[in-house]
Amino acid sequence: MVNKVILIGNVGMDPEIRVLEGGTKVARLRIATTERIYNPATQERRDHTEWHTVTLWRGLAEVADRYVKKGSQVYVEGKIRSREWEDEATHTKRYAIEIVADNFNLLGRRDSNSSGGGGESSGQGYQGSGSQASSGPRPYVAPQQNSVPQQPDADPYGTSGDDADDLPF
Repeated sequence: MVNKVILIGNVGMDPEIRVLEGGTKVARLRIATTERIYNPATQERRDHTEWHTVTLWRGLAEVADRYVKKGSQVYVEGKIRSREWEDEATHTKRYAIEIVADNFNLLGRRDSNSSGGGGESSGQGYQGSGSQASSGPRPYVAPQQNSVPQQPDADPYGTSGDDADDLPF
């Protein structure tokens, strides 16, 4: 089974940062993704904006606290989580769906003229606890015309040893 979400969007408000009793930091972001929809019958284009709640833990929360502001453009990979609880005031069941981030990249800011704070340059990536750099989305780079062709008898997967199998990974 796979539970994976990839979002690229803009932060709608400054992150909400909390520190739990044990000292663990958690951040909550609201991220907007916008899809342009074209209706061929009316020949109209309209934008549909979807809002996502993203939760960042520990090192990722620290990065969000230091660098993310309203308007920042971010790349998030994570898992969908649903929660259910009973509202104590009205005794009704409440539901929430959120994204728990595993990987987080600062892509830049929507307003590039603003000053201060990090997060304005692209390519700042964080994964897991925030201690490792992440590659994030990479653009396709076409092979060069003058590249040297690979030897036909070369083993591209390095599986020519005694314990080789037919799997490339």
